[in-house]
Amino acid sequence: MNTNSNSQANTCDLCDAHKGDDSGSFRVLPPVFRDFGGAKAFAGIVSTVKCFEDNSLVKAAVESPGAGRVLVVDGGGSLRRALVGGNLAAAAARNGWAGLVIDGCVRDVAELAACALGIRALASMPLPTEKRGEGQRDVAVQVQGVWLRPGDRLVADADGIVVMPAG
Repeated sequence: MNTNSNSQANTCDLCDAHKGDDSGSFRVLPPVFRDFGGAKAFAGIVSTVKCFEDNSLVKAAVESPGAGRVLVVDGGGSLRRALVGGNLAAAAARNGWAGLVIDGCVRDVAELAACALGIRALASMPLPTEKRGEGQRDVAVQVQGVWLRPGDRLVADADGIVVMPAG
């Protein structure tokens, strides 16, 4: 089995191992995410934020201990505002998050690339969000038609992003 730099099984090997799984527990996110972070492969237990054009809860999450987890942000696929920029990515890296998967946009692309953090998002957008304190934390989210739940395991590498139950 091939491994990436995080000593995790890579997404192709995982897909091969689960190709007969019709239970829905092994999921593959659509290939719409761009790579913005300094870490090209990452894996960890999922924590979630559901928000729309308001990154208040994203900020609170990345400022808390990450413990090697991956923050999945259901931003509703909005291309109008950036949910993560250089400051939040630096906080995530400093606080031990393995990666961020954002169903929305990011900004400060050069700063994100310099972060020792995996970051996947739909696109870059220089406009920041409004701060209204709205959203939900650690709830089941649907990202690009795929359900992710807190406690799932996410693996991301150059071939894609897969999600499965932890354990």
